[in-house]
Amino acid sequence: MKTTLLITGVAGFIGSKIAEKALEKGFEVIGIDDLSSGKKEQIPTGLEFYAYDLSDKNLVHQLPAKVDYILHLAGQSSGEISFDNPISDLEKNTHSTLNLIQFGIKNKVKKILYASSMSVYGAVKDVPISEQQEALPLSCYGVGKRASEQYLSIFGDQLPYISYRMFNVYGPGQDLTNMRQGMVSIFLSQALQSNAILVKGSLDRFRDFIYIDDVVDCWLKGIELTELKNLTVNLGTGERTEVGDLVNEISRHFDQPSLTVEGSTPGDQFGIYADTSLLKESFQIDQLTSLKEGMKCFADWAKSE
Repeated sequence: MKTTLLITGVAGFIGSKIAEKALEKGFEVIGIDDLSSGKKEQIPTGLEFYAYDLSDKNLVHQLPAKVDYILHLAGQSSGEISFDNPISDLEKNTHSTLNLIQFGIKNKVKKILYASSMSVYGAVKDVPISEQQEALPLSCYGVGKRASEQYLSIFGDQLPYISYRMFNVYGPGQDLTNMRQGMVSIFLSQALQSNAILVKGSLDRFRDFIYIDDVVDCWLKGIELTELKNLTVNLGTGERTEVGDLVNEISRHFDQPSLTVEGSTPGDQFGIYADTSLLKESFQIDQLTSLKEGMKCFADWAKSE
């Protein structure tokens, strides 16, 4: 009998890629998305799809009961946008998680894997940040992600979990039309469309950019490595990259786009990169995709679209 995965946010960038790989590996997949930001054309063929808003408890409990694992990636995914409507952000990101926790406990799901974020950390020092770092988020989005982590921890004895604190994920399939979410995709889209990049904030800011294929592999390892449970783990590369260096890396693939630096983004962290010791040890990871290699793949894909 096939293992059944319930993947939420299946029409989104990361969720669709995980679903595609899961189907290739022979998993049965049930996909959920309310299509508020995800694109229906991104949903892989071969899965059972429900266009549900997971903040609606009644809809959640109409889902098929035979689920082995929940992979929860649905939700509002921008720190900046979370300030527009904090209540909506809470419903989409935290209320939905609580509904899925109750569904998982009721139906004896083996494990829930959750898309948390580096945003939970807030302002940090210029050192690799480990999972033991105190979490003091700066955005409504980060607060909701941290609350969801805590709920998962409280119910972990009834529903084992892995919370992935994902850093800056990028790569082919990312939405190049959303100019308020995804630093790499925003800059790349600007270079592609107008040969000009606008950076809101200092070029000295720094991030940890992780390629989509590496993220997909780590999520599926969370299922395959059954001994991993009740774990909160950074999902990044451990490489510190300044925004100015990111812009230079993107520019290499275009006709030297012009650069403007002005303004700032609400709730933005100045700089953060991951301590990946726990990730590499727990998930048996030896090597991750370099920014140079990943950016070439992303730029080539973007130009072909």
